[in-house]
Amino acid sequence: MKIPFSPPYIDTAIEAEVLDSLRSGWITTGPKVKALEAETARLAGVQQVLCCNSATSALMLALHWYGVGRGDEVIVPAYTYCATALAVMHIGARPVMVDVGSDFNIAVDRIRAAITPNTKAIIPVDIAGWPCDYHEIMALVQSPEVQGLFQPRGAAQEMLGRVLVLSDAAHSIGATYRGSPAALWADLTVYSFHAVKNVTTAEGGAIAIHLPAAFDHEEVYRTLRLWSLNGQTKDAFTKSQAGGWRYDIVYPGFKMNMPDLLAAVGLAQIRQYGDHLLPARRHIFGQYHAFFGSAGRYQLPPHQSEDKSSSCHLYPLRLLGAAESQRDEVIARLGEAGVASNVHFVPLPMLTVFKERGYRIADFPVAYDNYAREISLPIYPQLTEAQVTYICEQVRSCVNSVL
Repeated sequence: MKIPFSPPYIDTAIEAEVLDSLRSGWITTGPKVKALEAETARLAGVQQVLCCNSATSALMLALHWYGVGRGDEVIVPAYTYCATALAVMHIGARPVMVDVGSDFNIAVDRIRAAITPNTKAIIPVDIAGWPCDYHEIMALVQSPEVQGLFQPRGAAQEMLGRVLVLSDAAHSIGATYRGSPAALWADLTVYSFHAVKNVTTAEGGAIAIHLPAAFDHEEVYRTLRLWSLNGQTKDAFTKSQAGGWRYDIVYPGFKMNMPDLLAAVGLAQIRQYGDHLLPARRHIFGQYHAFFGSAGRYQLPPHQSEDKSSSCHLYPLRLLGAAESQRDEVIARLGEAGVASNVHFVPLPMLTVFKERGYRIADFPVAYDNYAREISLPIYPQLTEAQVTYICEQVRSCVNSVL
């Protein structure tokens, strides 16, 4: 049996939506992007969502909108994909890394020590779809002590008056926190629509806007949209209408827009998400939990609590008592048995680009411990009961043989 790690979900509804886009004669940013923004806003519980060409672009655009730049610091977890920190670096700021907890997410008690007068934003990351402790993070940035350190620069920072909480929810579309969509607990939330994500556009991302009431959310959306299109006052679809050719460039913006052809894939998927795709993931997550929970050799990932509900993007299983080399051997043997698995993630300080800038994995012991014992198992709607059973049995067999 050959089981891939994370193939995209493609059905006839997706094929029909893409074909409709092709036949429409319009394949770049247009009506399907607007429709996907509306569907994403509905799922996130917010009024405004902007689609971009990637989650990395979305993070950069959000930070740039908030005026983050040279000399500024942005707090990120040491345990995340590189894009979280690279987005900070691309706009000229410095990522300040902090360690994580046993749930893989940023440790709130470590954030306070990392905040300085240069701190402009915090980017919590919902690893595997499990929401961070947003109530505690918000309480921290709104505390008089931390607000007293904040040194605003620019209109957006003056209006917010504190450190921005920018959620990297690349994994967690559909996750809930305290009974609400998790996006309602951060100022801005960025989703990823990359090929392996719960909802995909092949490549893409989105910014969900949930700033305090003092901000005009529609105006923030219009600004972000303008900046994502080179600062051009009309998008290509509007310009193409009869007599609508004249435009201006009013800001030195970026090229970060999503095309309709890709939005069509995500549009068809997101319409099935709540009723089919997300429940299917949660069902498989439950099967893994039932199997590995009774084995005694595994640390199970969090997925449900009184306050949180995961989107079950990944199933990050940790092997109790395993060394990194033993974990690697288990992955190799799983591959020989036809089961593709993965590791999420190599901590940032272990990657060359960050090591060369002075970050040391020794400073982040929990991140390393999580990484060294972690194996991500396949979890996607197309998996059959027989395949899930086979994966469980092969993991047990390989772990037993190595440990």
